[in-house]
Amino acid sequence: MYKRVTTIVNKTGLHARPASEFIKCAKNFESKLSIHRVNDTSAKSDNAKSMVTMLTLALGKGEQVEICGEGVDEVTAVDTLIELIDSGFGEL
Repeated sequence: MYKRVTTIVNKTGLHARPASEFIKCAKNFESKLSIHRVNDTSAKSDNAKSMVTMLTLALGKGEQVEICGEGVDEVTAVDTLIELIDSGFGEL
């Protein structure tokens, strides 16, 4: 299992358009991918390839998230998703 933490940087957070981009990217990988809010002790890791998950999380600017990958391409998958979040989805 490979994990990394990052902070949501785009002004509007992970609303529908960036969430859709995130999921489209995540689905390119074979590994099981999950995401969760870092500062929420009650949060469980959820499927990072699900629009319902992403919209339910309602991640806003400044929130920290951890992305976890498990599988053959876990490192590439997690690193790519972290880079996508860090880029601000083109909204910066």
